[in-house]
Amino acid sequence: MFVLGVDPGLTTTGFGAVRKTVGSIEVAAAGVIRTDPGLPTPGRLADLYGDFVGLIEDVRPEGVAVERVFVNKNRLTATRVGQASGVIMLAAALAGIEVFEYTPSAVKAVVTGDGSASKTQIQQMVARRLGLSAPPAPADMADALAVAMCHIQSMGTRVGRLTAAQGARR
Repeated sequence: MFVLGVDPGLTTTGFGAVRKTVGSIEVAAAGVIRTDPGLPTPGRLADLYGDFVGLIEDVRPEGVAVERVFVNKNRLTATRVGQASGVIMLAAALAGIEVFEYTPSAVKAVVTGDGSASKTQIQQMVARRLGLSAPPAPADMADALAVAMCHIQSMGTRVGRLTAAQGARR
């Protein structure tokens, strides 16, 4: 399984491509996509789209897992994150890649065991679980890796349950 995790944002979008093989999980690529805050929003969204399409072409993931937009006290921030998320999901869909969404609390719970974990706790646990020498930074990149890990773990559970259910019917 090879998944591209995404922590969407208009200014900074984190990404982390994670591959699961038998007995291991490894980072294939990770980083951030930044847009120029001095540009109008439509231009920034176009830049994000173009950069994300390029990332998909370079990485060639089997799936894209996106952190779902949550309600934020700042409506403008929530709106911009929603716009960025939409652009990312559109780029993946047009590339024929299935998209999965996970809430921030679900990602935190799967990766750290605590649905209210701090950014620092997420960075530390991502580093530990992926065998990295240091916590990934910036936090947007760590969050994207956590989303990818959440998807891989969730899909493994679903596949296991599906296989067990199919076997029971025979």
